[in-house]
Amino acid sequence: MSDAANHAWVIGRGGLLGSAIERALRRTDVSIFILEQRFSWTVPAVLQRELEVACGHFAASLGPRDRWTLHWAAGMGSMGSTAQDLVTETAALEGLLGAVERSSLCAEHGRVALASSAGAIYAGATDAVIDERTVEGPTTAYAHAKLAQERCVLDHAARFGTGALIARISTLYGAGQASGKRQGLLTHISRCLIRNTPVQIFVPLDTIRDYLAADDAAAIMLDALDGVGPRRTAMKIVASERPVTISEILSIFKRLARRPPRIVTSGSASSSLYTRRMQFRSRVPPSRSRPPLDLLIGISRLLAAERLRYVAAGHRPPLS
Repeated sequence: MSDAANHAWVIGRGGLLGSAIERALRRTDVSIFILEQRFSWTVPAVLQRELEVACGHFAASLGPRDRWTLHWAAGMGSMGSTAQDLVTETAALEGLLGAVERSSLCAEHGRVALASSAGAIYAGATDAVIDERTVEGPTTAYAHAKLAQERCVLDHAARFGTGALIARISTLYGAGQASGKRQGLLTHISRCLIRNTPVQIFVPLDTIRDYLAADDAAAIMLDALDGVGPRRTAMKIVASERPVTISEILSIFKRLARRPPRIVTSGSASSSLYTRRMQFRSRVPPSRSRPPLDLLIGISRLLAAERLRYVAAGHRPPLS
């Protein structure tokens, strides 16, 4: 009898984190389930049917002893989203987990990994350094939606018997961030520098954040999954654990671009929803197997990727 194989399905594979998870999986012996079609995220009834059918195809691709992992890295929500904006996202996750339970997938061989948001969930937390014992402090509809999605996964794991990983991720960055999604300060600064347009910043420049390269986040998540077996659950903060101020970030951009970004600071209605100081430290094993990508190197790569993207769109090459 042949050995059991490992399979993975990444929902949200076209996004910043999902694509990083797939890159990390390709360096392992895992077989990646890929659908060529795009899901109809804006049509809930159609989306639910598509997820049901896709789940059936995924289940049919596995042998009876094969191990499988479902990575949920999907979603168009952000800190500024309304509760109504997020209904489809949470319902889609619930629907997919229901499809898993109705399928031929063996719970004993399965795991579900959810990409959640540390920045949103702990936005109102008061601890100087946030770890897995910190009391949650949601201040937005987005944070409440993420907590609801976490409960969906944990309830599914308890009911069906799969393992589950809740990955509360700090602020991600990397090349390929969606242009239509109003998030990603580092990407926003990069694009403004290249286009020589003002950078609008809505929080004080001494605001502290934790920026993590998407590939580092994917690596940490896969490491954490190794310790998750049947009926076991884990919640881990996934972060660089290297706090940095907005001022320090602007200095890095100035050094790399050899000219300072044109900054416009202003308040917004949501400014009060963001804590000024956000430092993370994970106390949940496994410990980091490699240091996080240095922010200077990460921003340099991001700038280079955004320049290429700008020129590929038919624009004249930007300065420096």
